[in-house]
Amino acid sequence: MPRSPRTGARADLAGATTGSIPAYQRTLAHLTVRARLLTAVVVLSALTVLGAGGTAFALQSGQTDERIDNSLSRAVAALRTVQAGKDPATDRPFEDVNSVLFQGVRNRVPGENEGVVALLDGRATWSPAVETRAVRLEDDPELIALLAEVPADAPAVARTVTTSTTQYRLIAVPVQVSGDLRTGMFVVAFDRAAEMSSLRSTYYTYSAVGLGALAGIAIVAWFVVGRLLRPVRLLRDTTRRITESDLSERITVTGKDDLSNLARTVNAMLDRLERAFGSQRELLDDVGHELRTPLTIVRGHLELVDADDPDDVRATQALALDELDRMQRLVDDLMTLATAERPDFVRSAPTDVGRLTDDVHEKARGLGDRHWVVAARADVTVQLDAQRITQAWLQLLANACRYSAPRSTVRLGSEVSGDRLLLWVRDEGPGVPAEEAERIFERFHRGRADRVPHGAGLGLPIVAAIAHAHRGRVFVEHPPANVGPGVVFVLDLPAVDLMDGEPRPVTELVEYL
Repeated sequence: MPRSPRTGARADLAGATTGSIPAYQRTLAHLTVRARLLTAVVVLSALTVLGAGGTAFALQSGQTDERIDNSLSRAVAALRTVQAGKDPATDRPFEDVNSVLFQGVRNRVPGENEGVVALLDGRATWSPAVETRAVRLEDDPELIALLAEVPADAPAVARTVTTSTTQYRLIAVPVQVSGDLRTGMFVVAFDRAAEMSSLRSTYYTYSAVGLGALAGIAIVAWFVVGRLLRPVRLLRDTTRRITESDLSERITVTGKDDLSNLARTVNAMLDRLERAFGSQRELLDDVGHELRTPLTIVRGHLELVDADDPDDVRATQALALDELDRMQRLVDDLMTLATAERPDFVRSAPTDVGRLTDDVHEKARGLGDRHWVVAARADVTVQLDAQRITQAWLQLLANACRYSAPRSTVRLGSEVSGDRLLLWVRDEGPGVPAEEAERIFERFHRGRADRVPHGAGLGLPIVAAIAHAHRGRVFVEHPPANVGPGVVFVLDLPAVDLMDGEPRPVTELVEYL
């Protein structure tokens, strides 16, 4: 034994009108894919930068307000401490509101963007020394007027007040002392607009950097998207160059991304189309070439038949029927070859190779007076099309019968070698000349035509087509000279989904195997 070597759906747009499509969709429809992708990248990047900046600004603003409120709360606590203590001037509890306000303002040293003022009966009375304060609240008459309207029993809570001068975050604490009918108001305020201005300045810088980053992203994305879409441009250019008579153009593919895989898929589709068109052309050429001869023969005999001679009529009838039978076989073979490239030509299913071997052996008995021997049987199960393989195997057996002497031995066998399934036939005929070993699988090549007056030369090409459809091959080998005459035809197929068992020899295993 030689070694192992969909359907498409058409969108009905009849009911669609231009007016029903949003303007932005109509605009996008006129943009190239590159421009659409670039627009999407820039818009998403801008939304990301804007969202991140806005979120950070909101968080920083909240932290600024929280810091201000904490400082205001400490100011209130300090005033309560002063109010509960003693007047330093008398070393006795405070007896009037004015003293409490004075001491509260004196103890409070304003920070940056902070101001302190004390109101007595609605008039600004005390404020820190000019050289120590950052914000002069008493210079904002709008603010003083608003503070004067605060009720004496109002809760001391932080609030935001906006005047024509600025925006304040402040707390106003009513101050009263038993025995003093006057009402005081201790106010600590931060210039919130000034506090936020530095934060805004930071985010103005962030915005400028973000715009620069977006410009850089747009430039880089333009080149990157162009490179990614290069297979699409090549696909477009290639399809433009493809014509009905020339399907040889292919897309040059170098990458391994999805678009490169798309280009490879299109190349594979073009390969299939080229083979399909080539098969159609070959079919037309073959039909025209092979059917012309029997038609000419039948026409010639019908023109020359003697209608008055019964023997001549019968002979012409027999000849015409024989030629028509040959034409029928030729058409069947051509149809088989024409459909060999279709994806449904082979319908694989789990197949018991041992049983298949026995079935083919049983069918071969009717091919002729030969000694048919199963020399090896692979008791395994693999994925293959049992009908097509039977057709190919019987064709090899018929070929062996045609080129061997009556009562000679024709051996067949099946076995597994590694990941290959080998189905073979050996006869004891004269063999195949070396110069014809490859050509015998070509269409309409007739080997040893002097011994076979009939036959279109399509049997072995059909075998080759069936093997190729199984992702395999068929080849010829000659046994060693010491084994005897003959030739071995081998179907070399992939052992797909190999299951159960090993090949085992039976009956007469040929020595050279």
